Amino acid sequence: MSLQSINRALVSHDLVQDLKWNADLRQEFEKDESSVLDRYDLTPAERTAIEERDFRTLYDLGFHPYLGAQFARILFANNKSGATSAVQHLLASIRQERVPDRSEASDA
Repeated sequence: MSLQSINRALVSHDLVQDLKWNADLRQEFEKDESSVLDRYDLTPAERTAIEERDFRTLYDLGFHPYLGAQFARILFANNKSGATSAVQHLLASIRQERVPDRSEASDA
């Protein structure tokens, strides 16, 4: 994963930026993720990776690493309480390991 391999055409970049800056959209995403994803012209691979929380695939598609960290925080609800759980999920996904549950991640 390098900055040269970033695919600037990925619509998932727009999704993450929108979620990052729009609290109403984040709330809607938490309640009905599928309907929010339907609004974005994601490739099937992007959508599946998002739904499965598969950051390794997103990065293989050319997802920007900075946005990956931001997205992990959004997905794993760590915007208020720190990023430990989000980072654990992100790293496990990249390494293609079992994702720790919340109690394991908070012990790290």
